Amino acid sequence: MPALTPLPANIVLPAIAALSACLAAAGPAAAAGMAAGGPAAPAVVIKMGTSAPEGSSWHQIFKEMGEKWKQAPGGGVTLRIYPGGVLGDEPDLVRKMRVGQIQAAALTSVGLSDIDESVAALSVPMLYRSYAELDHVRERLRPVLERSLEKKDFLVLNWGDAGWVMFFSKEPFRTPDDLRRMKLFVWAGDNDAVELWKASGFHPIPLAATDILPGLQSGLINAFDTTPLLALASQWFGLAPHLLDLKWAPLVGATVLTRKAWEKVPAQARPLLLRAAAEAGERLKGEIRAANEQAIEAMKKRGLRIVPVTPEIEAAWRRAAEGAYPKIRGPIVPPKLFDEALRLRDEHRSSAGKPAGGGPGG
Repeated sequence: MPALTPLPANIVLPAIAALSACLAAAGPAAAAGMAAGGPAAPAVVIKMGTSAPEGSSWHQIFKEMGEKWKQAPGGGVTLRIYPGGVLGDEPDLVRKMRVGQIQAAALTSVGLSDIDESVAALSVPMLYRSYAELDHVRERLRPVLERSLEKKDFLVLNWGDAGWVMFFSKEPFRTPDDLRRMKLFVWAGDNDAVELWKASGFHPIPLAATDILPGLQSGLINAFDTTPLLALASQWFGLAPHLLDLKWAPLVGATVLTRKAWEKVPAQARPLLLRAAAEAGERLKGEIRAANEQAIEAMKKRGLRIVPVTPEIEAAWRRAAEGAYPKIRGPIVPPKLFDEALRLRDEHRSSAGKPAGGGPGG
């Protein structure tokens, strides 16, 4: 199948990096330690899990980031990266941070919600129609979200996103009822999402992300939702070459560091670390949003078929999503956070002259 032919490295490697790399404001540092007889290695070492690969075009940004961390006052900090998902899925990364095996991770809202459920307010399906709406809500919720994560002993180094989650499938489909007849991948360990899909009449199959490709090959699943960048990087689209032209939800995430690790960082070094993290995050955000559109074009050249969505079909998806809001508000997203996200979204729409609406009651 043409879609399964090897892709040029300048397309594949940046795409693979996007999901975690866009969130990983603190990227890989230079090798830990120095040759014998050279300067002593920095006393503080931070191990971070991510799926961003070495050798990608994104790697230079993170390498520069790591060099800045090493040069921080007070002896510097070495950031040791564990790329490519070698440490497991996001629930594994959260668990390893809690027991001290690693100190930092680049996580999507799936992993962040394992720490504190409030972050899920940024990834509610069909709540946002544009990056402008998402940015407006996230910037205003940041202090609340960061305090919630800090209470759980995690510091946010930066926020990011990896594009819009969209539906890919083996056979074309258009409506929610079409998808209800399919076997849909969901993240293993995200039990709330599994139960929500079931309650809405869908057929979720919980798997690790690393099992999506074999799941498609065996027929265990025949549909999944992810960002175009990750679908391109993994070449999952080769076995599910139909893309529904619908923005389901933004894939939001952050790079987090444990409080215990942060307290080991010399006080005089902390401002530089935070500043470098913010700079890296800003560099990546614009590039990644543009790269998602480029990824769709690259996949189209390799056999991806876009399934168009009419206004009537989009309205059907919106009704399906909003019909689940009462099950999301409370069980998945704290009610106050859900309501505030909705208010802020409507605030932005009103300022932009667009109709609001779409609350828990429809």
